[in-house]
Amino acid sequence: MTPSATEVPTPQVLAAAYAVTRAATRRTPLLEAEGLAAQTGAARFFVKAENLQWAGSFKLRGAYWRLICLEPEEKRRGVVAYSSGNFAQGLALAGRELGVPVTIVMPIDAPEMKRQATEGFGARVILSDHGARPREEAASTLAREVAAREGLTLLHPFDDPKIVAGQGGAGLEALEQMAEAGTVPDVVLCPVGGGGLMGGLALAIRAACPDAAIYGVEPVGYDGMGASLRAGSRQRVSGGVTICDALQATMPGEATFAACQAAGVQGLAVDDAAVTRAMLVAFEGLKLVLEPSGAVALAAALSGHVDLTGRRVLVLATGGNIPFARFQTCIEGISV
Repeated sequence: MTPSATEVPTPQVLAAAYAVTRAATRRTPLLEAEGLAAQTGAARFFVKAENLQWAGSFKLRGAYWRLICLEPEEKRRGVVAYSSGNFAQGLALAGRELGVPVTIVMPIDAPEMKRQATEGFGARVILSDHGARPREEAASTLAREVAAREGLTLLHPFDDPKIVAGQGGAGLEALEQMAEAGTVPDVVLCPVGGGGLMGGLALAIRAACPDAAIYGVEPVGYDGMGASLRAGSRQRVSGGVTICDALQATMPGEATFAACQAAGVQGLAVDDAAVTRAMLVAFEGLKLVLEPSGAVALAAALSGHVDLTGRRVLVLATGGNIPFARFQTCIEGISV
């Protein structure tokens, strides 16, 4: 069943999704970083390590819930989606666990490691050659063609209220863990690509913490969510060159924009230099390996984009799917 694109999941829907997906996902660590609290002036500083989720990112949460919500015949025929890698892996793993055939259309220049992992989870991968077109545009067009030709259910990697609801489990889980630590967040920072995680997380946080400041962090040039929130309507941005390969959406989805707007999210943008520094800080200080896209929220926190003085901070570290050679190249020559 196809949900309305502008449907905003309620707290009850978020809780229902989490009740199911928590049994299929890993309870990822919430790390308290006293050194980063001292560095930023925060009262307490927490990092939610979603890079340690099954398949290396938070994407399994939304993918699993979306497949659960399929009709029986849709599950039998299978699904197709487009993704540069992390949603591909999450959906492939969810499909394997639930017995749903998965086809992924992936840009030809997506990281080889992510393609191999997606195939390793049992999905069929079709590569799309985008040429001078935005790669998401080319991949989504091919995915629609495959869906029509083969009778598969087309799933969007983020612009779907059910995806948003499933991703909200990361926020509910983080709130549980912060409660166990005797606190709640005053400031929350989360990476934004298309906005599926941001939307679900923000709705969960806002329901529990009405006064929290919630920030969506994007790469410079791909700050479509931030631009849209400031304008009050969805905006397309120009894009550009960034090392954050998983955050190259040039326009937020209808469902994700509606969720972020309803939750009062504010937008921030960081450059590649800040991202690579955050990757090194996470590696040396937290013992976390983050891909560039997974480190943008930490980059914003460490770069002074938000005054964290005296505040309880929650940062989402969202993905760790990066080959060692590329990780080494990213952090080479950086000092902290």
